[in-house]
Amino acid sequence: MASNGTSSDALLCLRQAIASNNHPILTTSSTPAVADNTTTDLAQATHLQFHHPNQHQDIFPLNEPTRFVSPDKTVDLRAVYFAWQRKDDAGADYIAATRKLNEELPAGAGGSIQNLVFAERLDLINWLDGSSDESEFIKPLDEEVAKAHKEAEGVARLAAGGAGGSSATDTGFAGASESQLQEIYNSERRMGDRNSILHGIKATDFTYIRQHAETFLRKSRPQPAAGRSGAPPSSIPQNPALIPNRPKTGRRIEPIILLSPSASSLLRIGNIKSFLESGLYTDADAASGSNILHISRLLPSLDPQRPLRFILVDSPDQFKPDYWSRVVAVFTTGQQWQFKSYKWQNPPELFSHALGVYVGWRGEQVPQTVRSWGRGVMTTEIDKYHPAQGVRGRIRDREVVEAIWTTIEERMRSSGEWGSGR
Repeated sequence: MASNGTSSDALLCLRQAIASNNHPILTTSSTPAVADNTTTDLAQATHLQFHHPNQHQDIFPLNEPTRFVSPDKTVDLRAVYFAWQRKDDAGADYIAATRKLNEELPAGAGGSIQNLVFAERLDLINWLDGSSDESEFIKPLDEEVAKAHKEAEGVARLAAGGAGGSSATDTGFAGASESQLQEIYNSERRMGDRNSILHGIKATDFTYIRQHAETFLRKSRPQPAAGRSGAPPSSIPQNPALIPNRPKTGRRIEPIILLSPSASSLLRIGNIKSFLESGLYTDADAASGSNILHISRLLPSLDPQRPLRFILVDSPDQFKPDYWSRVVAVFTTGQQWQFKSYKWQNPPELFSHALGVYVGWRGEQVPQTVRSWGRGVMTTEIDKYHPAQGVRGRIRDREVVEAIWTTIEERMRSSGEWGSGR
């Protein structure tokens, strides 16, 4: 619980601190931070202190459960803060760091911290840094706590206005009390977006409608002519409106692009973002602190208003089963060992579900294995890289990048599963 005795939420405090770049302080006691009880060692710390713009402080025990819930149990504040500190770590590095921290935790520190899987950690980081306002793993905030945080934000805004040169007297809010602010908030009209109003908070299963419709369709379906023996008519209706789609939630599904982990690949985690976003090829050996990247791209034929956010990874080791339906492209060098951990290990079958992309040096022959995989793989060439050539020497990269995005967009549109409603 917060030290000031009011209802506060540790997750919201951490998100607000990240947004304002006002980092919390690790302490070894529940009293306000002083030189003697502050620390940078998460294993030795027992509390996390937040400083707000209105001089208000919140102090939470690190072993306090949060609203972030893993399928097994609630996750405490220490595990959440540690996941944020290690947000740029690759999966293996994060697991190793978690194991090391658990070994360093003293007895009575609240047990060991929980190791979050790939999907949970990505979801938590996106929510904390403001990239997403929704999380499937975070429980809704209690109404009273939400009001308290909203009131605190209002007071903080007034304080910030006075500090910025626009005094409370100038704005007419001098002497505004917390009760007055609460009265204003109570009169506000709560608004919802299209997704929350139309879809609710849970995906709805309409299977019962499909089964009910089959009763009427069976009566109206023409019977096969006498004397003709053929396969019995399918009991599954062919009306596209009755074909069950994937359940839709208020959160937009992000397509996934898989990269080749091979050292011989021209495009890897270190240079793929520059290539696909800026149309500029750079050294493939450039270091990258993460094995997860995000790229946003407007695909007009799918949604002319909002860019799609793509996830780029070089390994499916942390995939859940339903993630494979979101894979839209696979960059490959033609080495089949890349697909050993894939759902579809046979290349022709893999590239019937996702677009294959092979990028090689201009003038060099495409490997025979890639050519044997057929039209499911797009092959393209780029100019050989020289460190001294500069941006002007890479002028043709943009043309190749646009061709790759166009092909990905056409493949996604032809699948019928990606559009403005998804």
